[in-house]
Amino acid sequence: MKIGLIGFGSMGKTHSWCVKNLRYFYKDLPFEAEYAGVCTTKPDSAKAAADFLGIDRFTVNEDDLIFDKDIDIVDICTPNIFHYGTLKKAISAGKNIYCEKPLCISYDQAKEIAELAEAKNIKGQIVFNNRFLPAILKAKSLIEEGRLGRILSFRCEYLHSSAADPQKKAGWKQNREICGAGTLFDLGAHAVDLVYYLCGRISKVKSMGQIAFPERLGADGKPWKTNADEAFYMICKTESGAVGTIEASKIAVGANDDINLAVYGEKGSIKFSLMEPNWLYFYDGAAEGGEYGGLKGFTRIECVGRYPLPGGIFPSFKAPIGWLRGHLHSMYTFLDACWFNKETSPSLKDGAEVQKVLEMALENDLK
Repeated sequence: MKIGLIGFGSMGKTHSWCVKNLRYFYKDLPFEAEYAGVCTTKPDSAKAAADFLGIDRFTVNEDDLIFDKDIDIVDICTPNIFHYGTLKKAISAGKNIYCEKPLCISYDQAKEIAELAEAKNIKGQIVFNNRFLPAILKAKSLIEEGRLGRILSFRCEYLHSSAADPQKKAGWKQNREICGAGTLFDLGAHAVDLVYYLCGRISKVKSMGQIAFPERLGADGKPWKTNADEAFYMICKTESGAVGTIEASKIAVGANDDINLAVYGEKGSIKFSLMEPNWLYFYDGAAEGGEYGGLKGFTRIECVGRYPLPGGIFPSFKAPIGWLRGHLHSMYTFLDACWFNKETSPSLKDGAEVQKVLEMALENDLK
């Protein structure tokens, strides 16, 4: 399968690392995938990206890749505001699509894209890489097995400290004109997706955004008026009646890449921290109590690298997991679905559902 890569920032590098390393981590891969071309906005950066990837083809016009009959997949790693146009062209060209989150910058756009792709039988996957860590997959399994019972409540926070210093230049993800929102669309999309994945469709949202530093240094180093949220706080209710909170913040001093997740049910609970990704904590409400606590309490499950075959073979199923491994399994799952004509997950329709919740949060901002 030949892939055309649109954009080569940190996510472009991440995706290309995944494709190049698939054969190490998955036994007897029945398919091969490679990047056949890369597009960036400037000739120098496009050539540098091609050199980095070890390929000859580069361009500043994404249409050169999208409408090339030899390209099978379009991999979209551009800023949010450009996704919609690229997606429409890729669908019209009949290409399968791997797209960074959020799918688009509005629900109307995202819904249209999902419907267009479905009508043309396009395989599309949105990159919610945290779904693909073993601990999250284990949490999903426990929930589907009924070990938690009916979900009652949840807590999910995604915290960075990247906007806590107003003297640090603002990047494009802090600029509403490029990102579509701010931290809500960046970190919040991941947090919303984890709740949607584990707890079900979110039907109601009350929220409040926060700008802690109304003025900071802009991308050009000059004073700039902050135009997008630096943190966002949500109270949500799912269709099944569970109620919980979702927080996304880039002003959490001391945070690194902190996802803290808890789901509470009638029969049990789970807890997960991205900074300790090897473990899932599970509380079994049916465990026997007694003197000194009996067997009550949270069990630390050693998820580490225990993917089912053909994964889990390298470096070892006992080896510690890392951030890149979630991205790698996401890419593998997508390419496997394309090769064997299976359903993708999270699909473009899932991406639209997450976009709907993000839009509800913006609309219901209590200011």
